[in-house]
Amino acid sequence: MTKENLSIFHFAIIFILILEIRIQLSEESEVLVDRSKTGLTHVPKDLSLETTILDLSQNSISELQTSDILSLSKLRVFIISHNRIQYLDVSVFKFNQELEYLDLSHNKLEKISCHPMLNLKHLDLSFNAFDALPICQEFGSMFQLEFLGLSATQLQKSSVLPIAHLHIGKVLLVLGDSYGEREDPESLQDLNTQSLHIVYPPGKEFHFMLDVSVSTAVNLELSNIRCVLDANGCHHFQNVLLKLQKNSKLSNLTLNNIETTWNSFITTLQFVWRTSIEYFSISSVKLQGQLDFRDFDYSDTSLKALSLHQVVSEVFSFPQSYIYKIFSNMNIQYLTVSATHMVHMVCPSQISPFLYLDFSNNALTDMVFKNCANLANLNTLSLQMNQLKELVNVIHMTKEMQSLQQLDVSQNTLRYDENEGSCTWTGSLLSLNLSSNILTDSVFRCLPPRIKVLDLHNNRIRSIPKDVAHLEALQELNVASNSLAHLPGCGSFSSLSILIIDYNSISNPSADFFQSCQKIRSLKAGNNPFQCTCELRDFIQSLGQVSSDVVESWPDSYECEYPESYKGTLLKDFRVSELSCNTALLIVTIGVTGLALALTMTGLCVYFDLPWYLRMLCQWTQTRRRARNVPLEELQRTLQFHAFISYSGHDSAWVKNELLPNVEKEGIKICLHERNFVPGKSIMENIINCIEKSYKSIFVLSPNFVQSEWCHYELYFAHHNLFHEGSDNLILILLDSIPQYSIPSSYHKLKALMAQRTYLEWPKEKSKHGLFWANLRASINIKLMEKAEEISYTQI
Repeated sequence: MTKENLSIFHFAIIFILILEIRIQLSEESEVLVDRSKTGLTHVPKDLSLETTILDLSQNSISELQTSDILSLSKLRVFIISHNRIQYLDVSVFKFNQELEYLDLSHNKLEKISCHPMLNLKHLDLSFNAFDALPICQEFGSMFQLEFLGLSATQLQKSSVLPIAHLHIGKVLLVLGDSYGEREDPESLQDLNTQSLHIVYPPGKEFHFMLDVSVSTAVNLELSNIRCVLDANGCHHFQNVLLKLQKNSKLSNLTLNNIETTWNSFITTLQFVWRTSIEYFSISSVKLQGQLDFRDFDYSDTSLKALSLHQVVSEVFSFPQSYIYKIFSNMNIQYLTVSATHMVHMVCPSQISPFLYLDFSNNALTDMVFKNCANLANLNTLSLQMNQLKELVNVIHMTKEMQSLQQLDVSQNTLRYDENEGSCTWTGSLLSLNLSSNILTDSVFRCLPPRIKVLDLHNNRIRSIPKDVAHLEALQELNVASNSLAHLPGCGSFSSLSILIIDYNSISNPSADFFQSCQKIRSLKAGNNPFQCTCELRDFIQSLGQVSSDVVESWPDSYECEYPESYKGTLLKDFRVSELSCNTALLIVTIGVTGLALALTMTGLCVYFDLPWYLRMLCQWTQTRRRARNVPLEELQRTLQFHAFISYSGHDSAWVKNELLPNVEKEGIKICLHERNFVPGKSIMENIINCIEKSYKSIFVLSPNFVQSEWCHYELYFAHHNLFHEGSDNLILILLDSIPQYSIPSSYHKLKALMAQRTYLEWPKEKSKHGLFWANLRASINIKLMEKAEEISYTQI
């Protein structure tokens, strides 16, 4: 064990103690000031008067004065370890009456001047440069003291007398590098403590004669034991263990940072086997030398639990089968062998009392524990962090363990192919940890039937098959850190009460989850890529209806991932309107809005007479289009007039005063019977002749028109010409409205034309007259041939 590793180990001890006291104080309102690792050379002056926890560790502070902490009347925890303090007058804390926790470890203290500190519960003076134990008479008044850390290079029995009457929960004793030259073996005889931790000087061969058996400690921990080069070193250490057989109070023994031989290691196990110790833990072991074969005596032991952690063998070849045999046949209930690079393990040769086996963080393969029917009492088995590959082999390995209830095979490379062998688990299994493997959806088709707790997090599961066997006993399911896209219901897990499904690919969880899972008491589904759309709104509402204790990490771990506009928004803050999510309501709203808009537009159209303008525009457009479709030469060949006008004599004033001035001013020629009928010809002949020589025939309709017989004839001939020529030459102007009942039955052609053709209505509003005349001129505007015009003038 290097000095660097030892330093780390020592710091870990102090860190754990600090953590414990912080946890104890966490329930109260604390003000923490952390100035550790900031290069301080003095206690800072800008500390808050409300400070209750002050951490100045790992700096370069060399002295501590009363003025430094005088104002901190509420200070309860003061950590100033790993600094350069050489002398301390404890009276500097006389104004800090609330101080309970004081850590001065890992400094350069050689001497202290004491002062009563009645409320102190934790005092750590370990890893300093004291020659003798720094125990003052004033320490005897610390009746609340629960932890005491000490350092010394020599121990005297008298040094412990001031605190002999105190019952201290734990004592940490760090021995200096020169310890052993002036040693009183019974120095600890009057030390009254429940837990004693002795740290021997690192890197030195063990030759200490300190009698740890005289201590009243129930829990004993020894660190930095080295017996490799000097045979006497191992002998001294074995004598220490031998004396422990006399101490009937000791029940827990822990050995840390051991460097020894294989033979000494096995001898150590054998010595402890014959003591009153019930729980034996060994960690950070380095083994050397060869191993001699000898029988291990399992008789007369009080041992219940053995824990070996981080064992390294520097021997390339050693009798592994012998080691396997020793461990497999131990008649204890709890065995832990972790981080030892063990590659195999055999089954006990007879029915074993093992209740708990932990072989985590080794190199075990699928060949381990073949046909282990002798592990009939085993309740818990951990094979975490090994090299297991096939789940079928794990099933076969454990199916004969009839009492097995908890199995941990996490952090391997397990896979399962449902086509490779049977799936017959031991019927007693209740808790199964398969996390951090490479299992897929198929694993749900091969699970223990009575399983209650199932951990499958960090695998390759994409979905939970719908045809999975009903696991009615399953109460807790962990499928976090997979690739699940949906939140599963409880159809196959009727007793499910705890579901952990965070860190998956769930975007739209089902809103009826809580209806399906009536017994759910804890749901952890955060850190998923939630798609904040209408579908998610119902799920958010269902979350709001359950107790806040049910949904873990709510609301901080539940954020929108899509769409981009909502990314990072907490689900509790996501809002979307009812209208945008309810299709039926949206349709009704659009319909009502559209209807209201249509009614409004209709009202506006009626008010502003928009239909009339539209009809006129439509008629003008159609007229222009029809004019473009008829060849100009064909129209010009026989035409002399742009239009023939037929009207009642009662409407002649409107024709002469309104129509003619507005139409003929653009050069349009109008045929009137008063000026264009040829004398000497019959009226019928003149009418027919004028209609045939006109581009259009305009009829001014009014109640007077239907009373004129000549108008009827003109309409008849014009209509006849329409069908004969196949052209569209009729223009109807409705000067005044004509009720249908007022039209004589003989005017059936007029009725038909008014029903079938669009007519121009004479607008009463003067503002509309301009559009009316423009529309009329456009419908009759055509260039007449000059010859035709001359003929016309000659006839006139």
